[in-house]
Amino acid sequence: MIIRRMMTFVKVRMRKYLLDEIWLEDYVKMGMKIGENCSIQPGVVFDYTHCWLIKIGNNVTIAPQAYLLAHDASTKNLINMTKIGAITIEDGVFIGARALIMPGVTIGSNSIIGAGSVVTKSIPAGSIAVGNPAKVVSSVEAYLEKSRSLLKMSKNYDVTYTHMGNITALNKNKMYEELLDEIGFVV
Repeated sequence: MIIRRMMTFVKVRMRKYLLDEIWLEDYVKMGMKIGENCSIQPGVVFDYTHCWLIKIGNNVTIAPQAYLLAHDASTKNLINMTKIGAITIEDGVFIGARALIMPGVTIGSNSIIGAGSVVTKSIPAGSIAVGNPAKVVSSVEAYLEKSRSLLKMSKNYDVTYTHMGNITALNKNKMYEELLDEIGFVV
């Protein structure tokens, strides 16, 4: 097990250098700020050319393939200048997969940005914003209340229904069949 981990570590490091991959530590070295206890999933793209304009608070989750762009080059050909702006992601924010955060945006603490949303204006704390352009559709408090009600009526699964819990093929099929027409919850 230890040898496998060491081999994986070496392979990943070699890939970084061979493919010239940029890691979070590289962005931090260039000035991007990232708080504690953040979960930044694979494929998230940070604005390499202006990453020092990005500040991420504590306990933030950013889902796969989200984009945080601190510049907008749409003006480059028109006025020979590129728009730039700071991006601030406050504490406790969740950013869904493939969301796009544009320059000059602050996402208030404990907010949720829906998958695929394009955020062009700041979002107040405790809000849920979705769409293109993203608009506030609910408060997190109302969403939480609705989710708690749904939780009581839905299928609930323990850790044995996850990769970390080594889900079996039988349970994968069972879970799929049970969730064909409804939403469930897993630990």
